[in-house]
Formats: sequence, C-alpha cells, structure tokens
Amino acid sequence: MIKVKQVLVFGFLIVFFLNSNRLNAQNKSLDDGVLRILAIGNSFSEDAIEQNLYELAKAGKKKIVIGNLYIGGAPLSLHVSNAKEDKPAYRYRKINLDGQMSEKANERLSEALIDEAWDYISFQQASPLSGDYDSYAKDLPPLYDYVTKHILFPETKYILHQTWAYQNGSSHEGFVRYNRSQDSMYRAIANTSHEVFNWGNFDLLIPSGTAVQNARSSFVGDNFTRDGYHLNLNYGRFVAACTWYEALFHENVLNNTFLPLKVTYVEGEIARAAAHKAVEFPYAVTVLKDFQLMN
Repeated sequence: MIKVKQVLVFGFLIVFFLNSNRLNAQNKSLDDGVLRILAIGNSFSEDAIEQNLYELAKAGKKKIVIGNLYIGGAPLSLHVSNAKEDKPAYRYRKINLDGQMSEKANERLSEALIDEAWDYISFQQASPLSGDYDSYAKDLPPLYDYVTKHILFPETKYILHQTWAYQNGSSHEGFVRYNRSQDSMYRAIANTSHEVFNWGNFDLLIPSGTAVQNARSSFVGDNFTRDGYHLNLNYGRFVAACTWYEALFHENVLNNTFLPLKVTYVEGEIARAAAHKAVEFPYAVTVLKDFQLMN
C-alpha cells in the first residue's frame, strides 16, 4: 500500500512539474521585447547560431534567447522518429538573456518546445540531404505537424534554414550525391530550399548557404570550412551568424559593430557583405566585387 502511494505521489509530481513548465512558458508573451528562437538541428545549427549571434544582437541593442536541439548529423527523419517515440535524445543548449549557455542532456523535443515562448522554430535537413527535395517532402511534413501541435502559442513562426555546400575536395561521403562538385551541391541546395520555402509553411528563410557561397567569391576563396563541411570556427561561423541576424531582425548587418576577437576587420566586412546580399538574393550567388585581389 505504501509503495502504491509513493508511485501515485511521484506521478503527481511529474505531472505538476510538466504543467508548471507549460504555465511558466505561457506566462511569457511572444510580444515582450525578447526574440526567442529554437533550432531543431545538428552540427550545422551549432555552427550558425551558438556563436556570435547573441553578440550581434547585443550590439544591435536586441534581446534574444537562443535554443539548439543538437544531435550531430541528424536528418529530418531522425527528428521525426524522436518525436513519435518522445525520445530523450537531444543535447539541449540554450543561451539566455545574459549570454550564458547551459546544456541539458537527454532532452525530449516535446519538453524543449514548451521550455520557452518561442517566437521562431527552425527546421533544417542534414547536410548530405540538404539538396534532396524528396527527403524534405517525406520527413518535413510529419515533423512540422508534430511541432505545431505541441507549441504553446499559435503565433509562433517557422524558419527554414538553408545550409551550405561543402568545400571542393571535401572527403564527406555525402558529397558523392553532388558528384563532388561544390557548385552542383550549392545549386541543389538553393533550388530545394526555394521549393520547400514556397510550400507556404515558413515565415522566414535564413540563407546561410548562399551567404557562405557569396563569401567564397571574395579573395578568401574556398576556405570557409575547417574540415571540408563544418564552418571555420572564426570567420566562417561569423558569416552564418550575420545572416541569421539580418534575417531575424530585418536590420542591415553592415551597420552592426560587433566583430569577434579572432576575426580580422576585412574578414568581418566580407562576412557582413556576404550575409547582407544573401538575405537580399537568397537563391543566387552575389560576387563580392569589393573584396577581390588586385591584379
């Protein structure tokens, strides 16, 4: 009898705790001056939003909370499986209003969705499939359906994160899908993201892929990754963060004063220009004519 009571009390406490989290999030208005974004992602969302985005927002006098549900290399199909089975499969990283990052292991998608009053939730495909339209058509609808049914506010908006093509010569096994051609991979990513965004389910496209490709047109060349596919830890990641900043806040990142410590002034100018042009023209490369080598 005592054991039964203990189980009942324990079950009550779990329900109370979950309901308290939901009520706490519901008490946070979406229109409270803080932009809250959650990425359902992988290492490419780690590259894009876990460094520099908070600092760019702070320099622009913006308040932001950044969440990233991380599983390295995760495709949409894995997120669908995790959602259906409510698996505690994620490393949930969050940057709070003060810029401090925390990490919670074994997080569930269902729990993260009610952790904050998210203004935006971002979806992205694993990099080898980022130019594969059929993979989106198969797995994005059930994941999108799950998310929309578990969020706290119907006003939450949705992002499609367009990721980047690999460096030429990359050893990534997924590069074979694109005949080991960066140009072919970029064009597939651009075309696929355009088609998927036009489904009408998304409010915002973040063209990190086009921004990186723009940056590669500068004198820095094809040197924006650290291993052939993940972004360079300094100026590479800064390109992606600048793209997110301008797309999220609708403010010209060229006017933002933040510069990471290990990024040179010129590298910063290239990153901002590449991001700005990508947001303006998200599906085509803009050559950065002001950043070419002099003959």
